[in-house]
Amino acid sequence: MSAPPEPAVQTVELKKTYPAAGPRPAVPAVRGIDLDVPRGEFFGLLGPNGAGKSTTIGMLTTLVVPTGGTARVSGLDVVKDAVEIKRRIGVVSQNNTLDSDLTAAENLEFRGRFFGLSARDARRRADELIELFGLTEHRKGNPFEMSGGQAKRVMICRALMHGPEVLFLDEPTAGLDPQTRTNLWEVLRGLQAGGQTILLTTHYMEEAEALCDRVAVVDHGRLLAAGTVDELKATAGADTVITVAYDAPAPDEIHKLGDRDGISKVEVTGGQVRVFATEPDGILGELVGIGSAAGVGVTDATQLRPSLETVFLTLTGREYRE
Repeated sequence: MSAPPEPAVQTVELKKTYPAAGPRPAVPAVRGIDLDVPRGEFFGLLGPNGAGKSTTIGMLTTLVVPTGGTARVSGLDVVKDAVEIKRRIGVVSQNNTLDSDLTAAENLEFRGRFFGLSARDARRRADELIELFGLTEHRKGNPFEMSGGQAKRVMICRALMHGPEVLFLDEPTAGLDPQTRTNLWEVLRGLQAGGQTILLTTHYMEEAEALCDRVAVVDHGRLLAAGTVDELKATAGADTVITVAYDAPAPDEIHKLGDRDGISKVEVTGGQVRVFATEPDGILGELVGIGSAAGVGVTDATQLRPSLETVFLTLTGREYRE
C-alpha cells in the first residue's frame, strides 16, 4: 500500500514570540498551533484582528521565522527549505503590492519571467489568467487606478502565474464592498474546483462559512477549535445566542433562567446578558419583560442562530469583533 500524500500544510506546536524592545515586553503572537491541510482543500484560518492569523501566514510563507515548533509546506520545512517553498507557493497579501509603473498584464508577465517562464510563455499564461478572471478590458490599465476588487483579482492572477501548489490569501476581501466580495468568492470557488489548495485568513465569519471545507478558529495566538463548520457547530456552537443590553445593571431575576431546560448557559456582565439556548423561542421576549418589570429598559437586542459566530462566542465568551 502506498503512503498517503504529504499534506499541503502541516504545523506542530508552531510558535512565534516577538522579542522585547525597550519598555515593550516580549509579545507571544502565536502560542503553539497545530494545523493539517490536505492537498486540494480550501482551509480557513478564522479569528479577529490581532489573533495571530497574519503571523501564522507569515511563517508558512517563510517571511517570518518561527521561534518554536515546526511547519512544513508541500513537505518542505519553512526554515530549512525557504527558497524552494517560495517557488511552490503563491501569496496574496492584504494590501495592493502591484507595481504601479506596469500595466496589469505587465505585472503578470514580469512575475512569470521571475519564475523562469520564457517571454512567450509568460505572455500566454498572463492572457489565460486575465481572461479567466474577467480582466480583459483592464489588461493595459494601471493597477492603482482600478477598483479594489479588480486590483485584488490582478494580485490573485499574479500569484497564480507559476502554478503554485498552495495559494495563501491573507484577508483577500478586506475593504471590499459586499457585492465585490461575493464576486471574488465565486472566483475562489472556481480555483478550488480546479484542484487548487487554498489557505485563507479572514475575520469575516460568513466568508469562512461560505468558502471553506474546514476552518480553524484562533484567538490570542492559540488554536481554539478546528473542523468543518458543521462539526464546530455540533461540538462548540450548537446554541442560539440571545444578547440583550439593558440601560442599567441586569435584574437578578435573569440568573434563574440558567436552571431552565433548553438553556445551556447565562452570562451577565453589568447591563449585558447573553443566553445560550438550544430552545430559543420566547427567550428574547422574556428578557425584555424581565427588564420592564424591574424598571430597566433594553437598549439593544440580537439573536444569533447556530453559526461560526456562535461558535466563537461559545469558545471565547466575547464578541467576535471586540
